[in-house]
Amino acid sequence: MRTWRTLFSVAWFVWILDLATKIWAVSTLSQRSNIKVLGSFFQLTLVRNPGAAFSFATGATIFLTIFSLVVLVMILYFSPRITSKGWAVVLGLVLGGIIGNSIDRIFREPGLLRGHVIDWLQLPYWPIFNIADSAIVIAALISIVLTARNIPPISKVGS
Repeated sequence: MRTWRTLFSVAWFVWILDLATKIWAVSTLSQRSNIKVLGSFFQLTLVRNPGAAFSFATGATIFLTIFSLVVLVMILYFSPRITSKGWAVVLGLVLGGIIGNSIDRIFREPGLLRGHVIDWLQLPYWPIFNIADSAIVIAALISIVLTARNIPPISKVGS
């Protein structure tokens, strides 16, 4: 039960942080082309992304939305079985990221299920991204560590 609570707490935190920062980015960065935080190394630049990471699949927003929702359902289905707190955090990060970007795809312009994702964090030589994207990347990194340490998401009963 604790891992279930961890998973959903992390997902909720990521989603709320992503939503709040996107609202801030749209209201603040719509009037300015960008804000240099650390010179050209780290800037805040508003972009409405019709695709996935690296602007991949820009014409497939409906597919990306459906795929994200399938992953979301799979996480919800398997979440009660997760026994590892680390894997609960991983799935919480992914779930929060999926919810954050899916809400944009479902409800933002140009229309239902075709919305553009709000991206606003910029590093050199890297596509502009958001908190939801960051959560998914962090989840991937943690999953690599957990896998390398041979920590399974679900422990066998009695082991």
